[in-house]
Amino acid sequence: MTPFIAEVIGTMLLILLGNGVVANVVLKGTKGNNSGWIVITTAWALAVFVGVTVAGPVSGAHLNPAVTIGLAAAGKFSWDIVPSYIAAQMIGALLGAFLVWLFNKDHFAITEDEGAKLACFSTTPAIRNTFSNLISEIIGTFVLVFVIFYFAGASISLNNDPTAKIGLGTVGALPVTLLVWVIGLSLGGTTGYAINPARDLGPRIMHALLPIKGSSDWGYAWIPVIGPILGALIAAVLFVALN
Repeated sequence: MTPFIAEVIGTMLLILLGNGVVANVVLKGTKGNNSGWIVITTAWALAVFVGVTVAGPVSGAHLNPAVTIGLAAAGKFSWDIVPSYIAAQMIGALLGAFLVWLFNKDHFAITEDEGAKLACFSTTPAIRNTFSNLISEIIGTFVLVFVIFYFAGASISLNNDPTAKIGLGTVGALPVTLLVWVIGLSLGGTTGYAINPARDLGPRIMHALLPIKGSSDWGYAWIPVIGPILGALIAAVLFVALN
């Protein structure tokens, strides 16, 4: 599997499971209807775990253009590869969003609330205020990317020999899982914490293409794209300055 394919599949799984839990909570007639915000944030964190577990050994599991851009800005990733990674993440997000619709097609059909249906694809603010919403996405993504800079590869050294190590495999995905979870619980209530341009833009495009009634809210769509990129760049600048 190539890094491009790994980013496609990892992002697809992230969106399928992350937006899938939103659909389970908000769509009419599902078994998980109205199960709440804690369920959504927890499942999104676990969706990150799944995506990172699959893509991590091959591509590093960015799964997020903001992460890719932030790593490149900090000199930890080649700018030459950034476009292909972002393309893969967008393709994966489109595929994941399509699968969410296909899986829940009957429930989309009986749900009258157009806002609830859009929520299964992209984010919307709790209180619509352009400046505040942008700041929310900047800060949330800053925390995500800045902390990721300090993650080290998970391994156990044997007998104090740095050359003898046992990798922890999927346990290495646990730190970013917990990070996304706490961001959702603490900073997600204002905008729904996109903190990932592909996570929001790809599904929003799919919402516009699929036979689903309701606006895709393109007037808001730039905020969960620009905000995360700015947050990632600020994180990169601060990390480089401190190190």
